[in-house]
Amino acid sequence: MLCRAALSPLVRSPGWCFVSPPHAIAAISRLYFPCHNQRLRNESIRCWSNIPFITVPLSRAHGKSFAHRSELKHAKRIVVKLGSAVVTRGDECGLALGRLASIVEQVSMLQNQGREMMIVTSGAVAFGKQRLRHEILLSQSVRQALHSGQSQLKDVAIPVLEARACAAAGQSGLMALYEAMFTQYSICAAQILVTNLDFHDEQKRRNLNGTLHELLRMNIVPIINTNDAVVPPPEPNSDLQGVNVGKVISVKDNDSLAARLAVEMKTDLLIVLSDVEGLFDNPPGSDDAKLIDIFYPGDQQSVTFGTKSRVGMGGMEAKVKAALWALQGGTSVVIANGTHPKISGHVITDIVEGKKVGTFFSEVKPAGPTVEQQAEMARAGGRTLAALQPEQRAEIIYRLADLLTDQREEILLANKKDLEEAENKGRLALPLLKRLSLSTSKLNSLAIGLRQIAASSQDSVGRVIRRTRIAKDLDLEQVTVPIGVLLVIFESRPDCLPQVSALAIASGNGLLLKGGKEAAHSNQILHHLTQEALSIHGVRDAVQLVNTREEVEDLCRLDKLIDLIIPRGSSQLVRNIQKAAKGIPVMGHSEGICHVYVDTDASVEKVTRIIRDSKCEYPAACNALETLLIHRDLLRTPLFDQIIDMLRVEQVKIHAGPKFASYLTFSPSEVKSLRTEYGDLECCIEVVDSVQEAVEHIHKYGSSHTDVIITENEKTAEFFLQHVDSACVFWNASTRFSDGYRFGLGAEVGISTSRIHARGPVGIEGLLTTKWLLRGDNHVVSDFSEHGSMKYLHESLPLPQRNAN
Repeated sequence: MLCRAALSPLVRSPGWCFVSPPHAIAAISRLYFPCHNQRLRNESIRCWSNIPFITVPLSRAHGKSFAHRSELKHAKRIVVKLGSAVVTRGDECGLALGRLASIVEQVSMLQNQGREMMIVTSGAVAFGKQRLRHEILLSQSVRQALHSGQSQLKDVAIPVLEARACAAAGQSGLMALYEAMFTQYSICAAQILVTNLDFHDEQKRRNLNGTLHELLRMNIVPIINTNDAVVPPPEPNSDLQGVNVGKVISVKDNDSLAARLAVEMKTDLLIVLSDVEGLFDNPPGSDDAKLIDIFYPGDQQSVTFGTKSRVGMGGMEAKVKAALWALQGGTSVVIANGTHPKISGHVITDIVEGKKVGTFFSEVKPAGPTVEQQAEMARAGGRTLAALQPEQRAEIIYRLADLLTDQREEILLANKKDLEEAENKGRLALPLLKRLSLSTSKLNSLAIGLRQIAASSQDSVGRVIRRTRIAKDLDLEQVTVPIGVLLVIFESRPDCLPQVSALAIASGNGLLLKGGKEAAHSNQILHHLTQEALSIHGVRDAVQLVNTREEVEDLCRLDKLIDLIIPRGSSQLVRNIQKAAKGIPVMGHSEGICHVYVDTDASVEKVTRIIRDSKCEYPAACNALETLLIHRDLLRTPLFDQIIDMLRVEQVKIHAGPKFASYLTFSPSEVKSLRTEYGDLECCIEVVDSVQEAVEHIHKYGSSHTDVIITENEKTAEFFLQHVDSACVFWNASTRFSDGYRFGLGAEVGISTSRIHARGPVGIEGLLTTKWLLRGDNHVVSDFSEHGSMKYLHESLPLPQRNAN
C-alpha cells in the first residue's frame, strides 16, 4: 500500500494542479478515496491537459499579513469562520440550510482552485436543540396519548435544554449535513473537535497541527468546532488584549478558536462571517454609524461596541480582539456579513477576489485618505465651491488654463513616461495609445476650451429659471444647484481630467476622478495643477484623484457618498459600470452606433466628404460612423461607385447588411449584427427604400447617439430631424460634430444617450439640478382652505436679467 508521504506530493502542489498519469491517479483514488474516484478522475483529465486550476500564484512566505485587499487573491490557505447567526435559523432552533449550502458551494469553488480551505463552524447546539425538541415532543405526546386513551396531541411544555446536551445531540447531524453537501462537489470533509486543552498542551497541540496538515495535503476540508459537549466555562484571563503573539489566546468561543487556528496553521486569510456587514464606528443601526472599510491596530479606541449577536458566545468586540491577535500572527482578516440574502451567496469569493466587502484588517496604514474620506472631502469642498461667487469659480478655471500652458514641459514629460511604459508592456492598441498621448497642440486646445467654460460659467449656479407668486407675499423660485459629488471614470485619456475638473468647478460640484493606470503619471501632474488652481480660493479638496488600487466595482457601491457616475471610455466600460452601480445614477452611452443616411437628393460633392470625415477622421471615437444607409435608387449609380471607391482608398473594411447583400452577386462579408460598434476602419452598408425606412432602421438598430441625413431636399431633411429619436440628429454635417468643444460648451463631461435631463454632449447645464425656494410671511396652508382668508394666485413672475458676460 502507498504510504501517506508518497501520496501527499501528488495530491497537492502549491498553487498549481499536479500532473500525473491517469492510471496512477486512479490507483491512488481506489486506495485512499474510494468515494471520490470520479472527482480524481476528473482532476486527472484537467491536469493531464496542463490546465492550471488558477492563473495567479498562490504560494507565499508566511509571517506578514497582506497590506491591501487586492492582494487577497493570492491567499493560499484560508480559514472561514461561520458564526452562530450565520448557520442558525432566525428561531435559533435548527440550521439555515440555504445559507449553509451557499457557503459550501463557495468553499468548494475555492478548494478546486487549488487553495487550502478550513472551516470553523458553529451550529451544533442549534441543530441539537431542534433534534431534542422533536424527541421530547414525540415522547410526551405518546405518553399523553397512552395515558388519556386519545390520539390527539395536546400542548406540551418543552423543558429548558442544556447546551452541552444539545451540542452532543447535534454534532453528528451537523457533520453529516456538511459531508452530504461537500459530496455534491466531489470534496471530502473531515471533522475535528477541540477544546482549550488541545492548544495549551504541547503534545496535543502538535498532534492537532499534524492532523490538520495531513488533511490539507490530502485535499480534504477540515471542519473544526469546539467540543461544546464537554468544554468547561472559560476562565478569566488577560489574553486578547492586543499583546504580542507570544502570549496565549484562550479558546473561549469560535472567534478565538478561529484566530488561534489561523496563526497555528500559518494561514494567509481568516474570513469571519457574522450577521453584520463588518465593523462600524458605532453600533450598527445607531445614528451616524459608518462601516469601517479598513481597520488598523490601535483604532479600537475610536470604536463603540454594541451588544452581542442574538446567538453565540461572542460579540463584535470579541471578533475584533481575535482578529487583531490573528493579524499580529501574520494572518489577514476580513469580518463580513454572511446572512444578507443578496450578498451571502458570493461573499466569500468576493472577499478572496479583493472586492470591498466587510471590514479588512491591515497593519499598513496608507499615506493618503481612503476613498470614502476623499468622497466626504469632495462633498465638503464642492459645497464651499458652490458658495463662491461666479467670478471666483471662473478665476479658478482661468488659472487652470494658464497652468496647462505654463507647465507644458512638465506635463509632456509625465505623459512621455506613460507612453513609454505602455509601449514597453505592449498592453495598449494603437487607437488607445493615440488617446493617451498629449501634445503641445492638445494642451493649447485644452486651454482654449477651459477659457470657454470659464466665460460661460458666470451665470450657472443659482440661476433663477422660474418665479411664481403663490399668494400675496408668498413667492416661489426654482434655482439651479450642483448635483453633488460626481464620480468620473475615464480610460487612457488624461486630457479628460482638466476638462471634467473645469466643468465640475463651473457647476459647483465635488469631483472624484478615477483614471486608468496607463495614464498614472499624466493624471498625477494634471490633478496637482488642478488643486493648485483651486487653492487660490481655498477649495483644494473639491477635486480628488482616486488611488488606482480602488476597483471600479467597489466605487460603484458608494451610494451614500456619490450622486452621479459618469463613465468615459469604451462601451464595455460603460456597460460594466451600469451593471455594477448600486443605487447611483449613471450618465453615459452604452454604445456609439451612429448612422449616415444618403438620400436620393444628396449632393455628390457633399456625400463622400461627410462620409470620409464621419468614418475616417477618428474611427475609434464614439461619434464615428458605423452604419451607412443608402437609398435603393442610388445603387449602381456613379455616386454609389464614388462612395465605395473612397472607402477602399481609405482602407475601410465593408460589411454588407442583409438587404444590400441580396442585391449583389459578389458581396462583402455579410454583417453578423446590425448593432455593431466597430471602433475601427470598418463599417456596415445597408439599403433602405425611403427616409421613413431609414428612420425605422435607426430606431431598431441604433443607440440613440448621433445620426445624420445627407440630402438637398429640405422637406425630407426636416422629416428626418423631427422623427429620429437620438441625442444628436444632423443634416449635411459629419457625425464627428457631436462633441462638447465643437458645440461651444468648452468641453464635455460625457455624451448621454439616456432620456434624462441631459442628452448628447453634457456641459455645465447637464451637471446642474434645481431646488425650490419659497419666501413667505407667516403663511400656513390652513389659511387657503375653503373657509380660509387667503386665495392662491399662481402668477408667473418675470425672471431676473442674466449676466450679459
